[in-house]
Amino acid sequence: MTLTTILWVDAIEPSLPFWVDALGFSLTVSVPHNEVLGFVILQKENIELMLQTWDSIAADMPAIGAETRGTSASLFLQVEDFEASVTSLKNYPVKVPDRTTFYGMREIGFTAPSGHLVVIAAQSPQTPSAS
Repeated sequence: MTLTTILWVDAIEPSLPFWVDALGFSLTVSVPHNEVLGFVILQKENIELMLQTWDSIAADMPAIGAETRGTSASLFLQVEDFEASVTSLKNYPVKVPDRTTFYGMREIGFTAPSGHLVVIAAQSPQTPSAS
């Protein structure tokens, strides 16, 4: 079984540097819609993420297109190298300052160009992992 998140966005192109250049995802599928990207699949290791524009979803599934506008999601991305991930995202706004949680995760949250919160996290070396 797999679960893939689809983020609905105003435009895909502004999000690609965040996901592809900064976080190292590969663009594996792209589908145009009205002369711009309407849908993409991004992949890194065993993570798959889809981005679809509001216009594309409304054209593809008119019954839900209007209902989805205004919905939101945030992503929690656990990484191996916290410092490298934070450095790669240095040009993006920090929404949640660097912190260590009570459950032992070091986290920092960035605002992706789409407006979604993406929390980068790694197990804090000071706290043993929960097993």
